[in-house]
Amino acid sequence: MVVFIALTGCIYVFQAEITNLIYGKQLYIEVPQNAKQLPLSILKNNAEKALGGKPINFISTYANPEKTWEFGTYKGGNPDAFWYFDALEYYDNANVNPYTGEVTKITHYKYEFFNVVKMLHWSLLLNHPVGQQIIGWSTVIFVILLITGMIHWWPKNLKKSNFDKSFKVKWTAKFKRLNYDLHNVPGFYALLISLTLALTGLVWAFQWFQNTVYAVASWSVTPPEVKTFKSDTLQAANGNGFDIAFEKAKALYPKAKKIAIGPASGKDGVIYAYAYKGEETYYDSNDMQFDQYTGKLLHKRSYKSKNAGERLIGMNYDIHVGAILGLPGKILTFCASLIAASLPITGFIIWWGRRKKTKG
Repeated sequence: MVVFIALTGCIYVFQAEITNLIYGKQLYIEVPQNAKQLPLSILKNNAEKALGGKPINFISTYANPEKTWEFGTYKGGNPDAFWYFDALEYYDNANVNPYTGEVTKITHYKYEFFNVVKMLHWSLLLNHPVGQQIIGWSTVIFVILLITGMIHWWPKNLKKSNFDKSFKVKWTAKFKRLNYDLHNVPGFYALLISLTLALTGLVWAFQWFQNTVYAVASWSVTPPEVKTFKSDTLQAANGNGFDIAFEKAKALYPKAKKIAIGPASGKDGVIYAYAYKGEETYYDSNDMQFDQYTGKLLHKRSYKSKNAGERLIGMNYDIHVGAILGLPGKILTFCASLIAASLPITGFIIWWGRRKKTKG
């Protein structure tokens, strides 16, 4: 199971880069002279038409003038379904040129390759809780193996020969010794990153573990206060609140690389918006709520005002995929995941060799 989890994680690490490489002409556009972005409401309407009238649930806009904006729609299926595909009715996305309103690409994420890989990594494509339990407890076992492996690896004394065995692979050795080195040496170098990836995975697998991480980081067992507001239904005649809210969000955080915004749900629901410091990272976000009719700012909360527990939990995804350190972080995550996938194989070969020797 560890091999499976590590390999699917390995495949997913560079999903953004691979997608941009394959669909670059649809995801990026030429910026026209005297470029002016169309109102967000018009772009949203164009996306809804292209998606067959499905209501847009979430939107991602970018400061990069060459990047298309993303308009997503999502609807769950049978909540009691066993398989992931039955628990999701649709999850579609439209990329829209913000200057012309042209829909450049439509993606059906329910069956999209990298999303399926992510769900395999997350829960073996099972909607039933057993999937995440299998992944979670397998990760717990992997954490134990990493710690005990480190203890076993630790040089018994400081002689040069012992250091060479611990830090260098003897490529000219016979298969048995080479396999032993390929288990010990890369395992040591990837230990801290592999342990970090495993622990951040456990944050999603078990609510009790997430609560523990939050409590340790924030020095409090009290969950963060969530403030919710309502739109003024007496102002329902004002129909331009969505565009006003978006323009206010951009004005409040002009240095944001990405602003995500979600249309209000229900008559008194509010517009939620999030300003992100990075295009691919989520931890450094400023949260806002707006009246859906007037676009009035009802509440905002900066990243700096969040406690240490909230910040750490907010960083969890970015740490897990390596995006928090940019491309170097992704490369390290990829290499560590690949090494992690090899450890059970080389470890099994070591165990099997000793077992045969014992029987002999």
